[in-house]
Amino acid sequence: MVFTAGAHAQNGSIQFEAHVRSSAGSDEPVRSFNFYLLRKSYAEIQAEANAAVPPAKMDDFIDKLDVSKELRAWMKKNHCVSLSGEDFLKLIKVDDVMNVPEFNAAYLDRMAGDQTVQFPAPKYKDSDKVKDPDKYAAQVKLYHDQVREFFVENPTSISGIDMELDAVDPGHKWDVIQAKNKARLDHETLLLAQGKYLAGQTSSDLDGRGFFRSIPPGTYWLSTLNVSALSGDERELWDTPVAVVAGKQTSISLSNINAVQPSNTAP
Repeated sequence: MVFTAGAHAQNGSIQFEAHVRSSAGSDEPVRSFNFYLLRKSYAEIQAEANAAVPPAKMDDFIDKLDVSKELRAWMKKNHCVSLSGEDFLKLIKVDDVMNVPEFNAAYLDRMAGDQTVQFPAPKYKDSDKVKDPDKYAAQVKLYHDQVREFFVENPTSISGIDMELDAVDPGHKWDVIQAKNKARLDHETLLLAQGKYLAGQTSSDLDGRGFFRSIPPGTYWLSTLNVSALSGDERELWDTPVAVVAGKQTSISLSNINAVQPSNTAP
């Protein structure tokens, strides 16, 4: 950093020390770790980067899927594109099983292979569809009503339906899109943090101490960007405000108490 002689005389400095306490109770200095002095908080910088790298829209992703309109509507309503796991199964209601073709087919296939229960069997015949359409329609309705009643009485029978949905589950594709989007967002955030908003950079010594000297007065953020310091099973990172006063040294301690949680949420 370059300042004029007059400005230099009015600068201040920062001394910090960083320690992480592990769950075992030991207090360890954060040694030889990179710390950055930012003119804007890392969280705010990330929000700025997010405007340049907008997140993928789930509804747009859903619209392009080769699935039934009923399943697309269900995904949008539940904001869910992963058709597996306990969280997915908890979302399934009886109307979903009866009205979403993919769910209905998966549920019937699942129950057809279960010999431990007496699942309703269809009594309609394909030949009746033309020969006696009224009879066919009545038998189809009866079967659907029986399936509905069985599901209501046996809600846990939905377990395992996700295995039948593997071929139409777009969850993995969405995860890939999210991961790529997050990588672009992280890259853009780092470019801003280490370029536009960087006021200084230093590394801690073996005692966990570090210094920023000849810093113009103002409010800054002492940050590890999005990199966590490790101590045992503890992971900590900082995005801590610090005020620099002209002609004075500001001291600050970084610990588990003023650390922030890593952001692992996909945008």
